[in-house]
Amino acid sequence: MTLALFDLDNTLLSGDSDHSWGLFLAAIGVLDVKEQEEMQAKYYQDYLDGDLDIQEFLEFQLAPLGQHPPEQLYKWRTEFIEDIIKPMLINGKTELLEPHRSNGDTLIIITATNDFITRPIATLLGVETLIATLAECVNGKYTGKPTGVPSFKEGKVERLMEWLTNENENLSGSYFYSDSINDLPLLDIVDTAIAVTPDEKLRTHAESHNWRIID
Repeated sequence: MTLALFDLDNTLLSGDSDHSWGLFLAAIGVLDVKEQEEMQAKYYQDYLDGDLDIQEFLEFQLAPLGQHPPEQLYKWRTEFIEDIIKPMLINGKTELLEPHRSNGDTLIIITATNDFITRPIATLLGVETLIATLAECVNGKYTGKPTGVPSFKEGKVERLMEWLTNENENLSGSYFYSDSINDLPLLDIVDTAIAVTPDEKLRTHAESHNWRIID
């Protein structure tokens, strides 16, 4: 079985769903606009630089999930998907899925963004297997904290290896599509690494290793 792995934000999507979720909550009055914009800008720059403190970011980013009832969160998420995410899908590179789908490859979205945001996106894309950072949910209510290993940098590799073991699969013939230098640990271990609209650091690395680059 051939695995085709896809990063989500700025790869299949023409934007960052995690970043956009915080700004969406601020725009509808759930969070303070100025504080959210400042913190989102800081964390996003840290991410681009490859210096993001993932635990610190997750504590900040997931906090709103623990402050509101699930029913309200799901309502906001539905609006977010409709107003923000669907345009990102239309303008993104979702066509990258199709050759692998036609070949009967196993499609996997593997993303640092939490599963509360990304599960409905994966469903829209028709991708059953999602490996994402887990937002802790206890007795049907979100705690506002992460749980388990974040699907970020080396954590993506760890989470994927766990999935491979559980499914009795391996990386023989595998592909991984990503835009970010943060995904280098996983890009380095698949058979075919493909840089999609890569950031500057990943572009330099991809060029030096003769990886395919999609712009």
